[in-house]
Amino acid sequence: MNQNIKALLATTALFFSSQTLASSGCAFEDEQDGFIATCSEEKQEVILTGLVEAQTLVTELDDFAEGYKEYQVNTAAITPFKSLKEPTEIIVIIGTWCPDCHRETPRFIRIMEELNNPNIKVTYIGIDRTKTDSKGLAAQYEFSRIPTFIVMQKDEEIGRIVERPEVSLEIDLAKILN
Repeated sequence: MNQNIKALLATTALFFSSQTLASSGCAFEDEQDGFIATCSEEKQEVILTGLVEAQTLVTELDDFAEGYKEYQVNTAAITPFKSLKEPTEIIVIIGTWCPDCHRETPRFIRIMEELNNPNIKVTYIGIDRTKTDSKGLAAQYEFSRIPTFIVMQKDEEIGRIVERPEVSLEIDLAKILN
């Protein structure tokens, strides 16, 4: 078979397989959560909604994986709260479609791994472009920009980092936790 015809057939097959992806699973539906919860037909991007695992972000999504691999944690800045005794919960509201989340979330994941403190629990909540998720998890928290890192102790918010840290995630977290 002629090389041009083979190339045309391969291109046609690729086109139709991408059209199938574009028309399947791209709308936000009520009971839809998880890895391919919704996607934008224009960009064919994956948008995770609901509870999201940190490992999924840094192993399955290239934009997150790259930042995760490259980030060097400022260990001196986090040393004071490596031994934090007060149970602390950090809610991280993210959009896997958001460039600020691509930058800050992998850094935060590296910081939490470096801390390795069992007294700090982190919950990641993915939202779609309407800033919602099907289970309404993000709606429990007042936020307008993402990523939003909400630090809580004794069921009360003690501080937050919105969109980007003032200095760095490590230093801003140290200010909140001290």
